[in-house]
Amino acid sequence: MIRKILLVLFFVIMNAQENRVVSRLETIDIKSRFRTIVYQGTEHFEAPNWSLDGKYLIFNQNGRLYKLLLNASSPQLIDTDFADRCNNDHGISPQGDKLVISHSSKMSGKSLIYLLPINGGTPKLITEKGPSYWHGWSPNGETLAYCAARNNNYDVYTISIKGGKEKRLTNTPGLDDGPDYSPDGKYIYFNSVRTGTMQIWRMATNGSNQEQITFDKYNDWFPHPSPNGKWVVFLSYIDKVDPGSHPPFKQVMLRMINTDGGEPIVLTKLFGGQGTINVPSWSPGSERIAFVSYELVE
Repeated sequence: MIRKILLVLFFVIMNAQENRVVSRLETIDIKSRFRTIVYQGTEHFEAPNWSLDGKYLIFNQNGRLYKLLLNASSPQLIDTDFADRCNNDHGISPQGDKLVISHSSKMSGKSLIYLLPINGGTPKLITEKGPSYWHGWSPNGETLAYCAARNNNYDVYTISIKGGKEKRLTNTPGLDDGPDYSPDGKYIYFNSVRTGTMQIWRMATNGSNQEQITFDKYNDWFPHPSPNGKWVVFLSYIDKVDPGSHPPFKQVMLRMINTDGGEPIVLTKLFGGQGTINVPSWSPGSERIAFVSYELVE
C-alpha cells in the first residue's frame, strides 16, 4: 500500500539521513493521564500490542516482531520464520494463543495476512489477495478484519481465520481503514475519509448501519475499543496532513470517546503518528494504553 509503505519508508529514510530517531514505548493511565516510559532505543519501532495476561508487549522493528516483558530491560525476538518484512499491522488473538501479522514478500511486495503460534513459528497464509493489512480480531477468535486494496480502492474486509472467501464491508470512494471489533462483537469501528476529513465511524459486523462517530477538524485514525467496552481510543493529527495519509513524526494527540457518545477527551499530546497506535494496545483491564512516541535528534 503506497499510503502505508512507500510514504512511511520515504519519511523514515529522509529523517534518518538528517536526524537520529529515538523511539519510546510508553503507557498512559487513562484516569491520571500519567505516562510511563517502558522502553526506549535509537531503533525505529512501532505499534505495541498488550498481552492478555498483562505481562508483556509486542512491537515491530525492522521487519520483525519483538516481545518485551514489562519488568525486562530489553526485548526478545519472536521467531516468524520466513516473515522478515512484517509491518506495523499485527496483533494477538482474543484467546491469547495466536499472532496475526501482515508481511510483504520480496517477490510481490504486497502485504498479506498470516497466522502463527503466540510464541512464534511458521506463519500460515490467510489472505490470498494483496495488499491486505490486519487491524481487528472478532471476540470469538473466528474472524479477522482488515484494510485491503481491491480494484484500486481501499476498503474494510473480513475473512475467516481458516482463510477462504473474503467479505467486503465498505464500498465508498476514498479510504476506509483501521477496523477493530467492539468486545461484545456487535460493531466494527473504523476510520473513513468519505466526508473529506478522516473521521471515526462504526458499523455492524456485517457492514450495515454505518454511522459517523467523530465530527471535528482533526484527521482521526485507528479506533480501538477498550476491553470493558466503555471507551474508544484513537489518534488525532494536530499538524495539517493529507486526510488520506497517516505520516510519522507529526504533532498528534491520543483521544478517547465514550461508546455511549459525547465529546472526545484528550489523553495526551505527543510527537508521533504512524507507528503510535496502529493496532489494539489496551491493557487487559482497560486502565492503560500502550503507544510509541518519537524524538528526532540531530
